[in-house]
Amino acid sequence: MQGTWPAFPSPFRPGFSVFPSPVSRLSSPVTRILGIDPGSQRTGVGIIDVDATGKTTHVFHAPLNLLSGDTGPEGGFPARLKRLLQGLSEIIDRHRPDEVAIEQVFMARNPDSALKLGQARGAALCAAVMRDLPIHEYAAKEIKLALVGKGGADKVQVQRMVGVMLNLKGKLQADAADALAVAITHAHVRATARKLGVNTREAWSRK
Repeated sequence: MQGTWPAFPSPFRPGFSVFPSPVSRLSSPVTRILGIDPGSQRTGVGIIDVDATGKTTHVFHAPLNLLSGDTGPEGGFPARLKRLLQGLSEIIDRHRPDEVAIEQVFMARNPDSALKLGQARGAALCAAVMRDLPIHEYAAKEIKLALVGKGGADKVQVQRMVGVMLNLKGKLQADAADALAVAITHAHVRATARKLGVNTREAWSRK
């Protein structure tokens, strides 16, 4: 799919292109899910459509590079948060997702890194809650278990499975692949929840 459809510029990296799907919505009623893999240097974004049966279709994916222009008066960590909030807001307004799935923060060994990651995640959440979008959170192990079948799967395995499930060709950028992975996880959990007549957390606990 990449390389064959018109691309539009990323809001963060001049010359870097991101590729939307040629199909904006499926013919049957669908829910559009925005997946977010928060990061203090790059935040992965992935959007899919899911129908009532749980079938998923790729819509969009891209890594948001928060380090662009990280020098001079516009640089520094606060500027990264601003780029994250603005860039994610633009993507939400363009693609109009119905729900958001975001990866939970893991405990980093470096306290400073953990703090920055938490702040980046907070900025991403703000972009969603300001538009009244429902948010669903998944731990990294839950996402790996849902896609690969084991919580200890590595990033390469996750990237490969995302590509297979969404029929994407070529190597996926790691942050964008993780964002698509959390979106797929939520798509599967919400489909199970609909069948069981329970909420998504209850559906996950019964897997």
